[in-house]
Amino acid sequence: MPRKRARRDPNRYEAILEKVFLDRFRRGAREVQFERKDFEDAAADLGVAIPKNLGDIIYSFRYRRPIPQSILDTAGKNRTWVIRPAGRGQYRFVQVEPLDIAPNRALAETRVPDATPGVIEMYALGDEQALLANLRYNRLIDIFTGVTCYSLQSHLRTTIPGMGQVGRTRSTSGSTAKASTIS
Repeated sequence: MPRKRARRDPNRYEAILEKVFLDRFRRGAREVQFERKDFEDAAADLGVAIPKNLGDIIYSFRYRRPIPQSILDTAGKNRTWVIRPAGRGQYRFVQVEPLDIAPNRALAETRVPDATPGVIEMYALGDEQALLANLRYNRLIDIFTGVTCYSLQSHLRTTIPGMGQVGRTRSTSGSTAKASTIS
């Protein structure tokens, strides 16, 4: 008997996430718990190829792509779903009020000349690292916070109980450090 070939379509991340959510969601729930390993079972049930980096599914929907409409439609009135860490390899969908971060046209516009070196612009990709480079070279955080900031990029990571893995980055004035969640 020929072996069933797994599908590899561009929406497999959505299909996997939807399956994991809808299998666990109960009407009226404000939180839906799941684990990274649940993606393997969902991919197998759907007949789609399992992504090599399961964490990229989480990262994609936390930072790059909108959560599928089929999931958003289950949220309460004036609510939306976000994905939050809940421990090592564990996550939860949580209903929150939508955040409106549209610019306020009544505020003054501050023009900043682009000081990004040409060689950086030439080789920068359109990802978050390119955005961070632009922020640093143009000192945008300094300008808009009014505090002199310095950047130190590192790969220090640890875990926080009930939250999962976090990375420590420094954007400092003095010695203040800020932890950011890594998924």
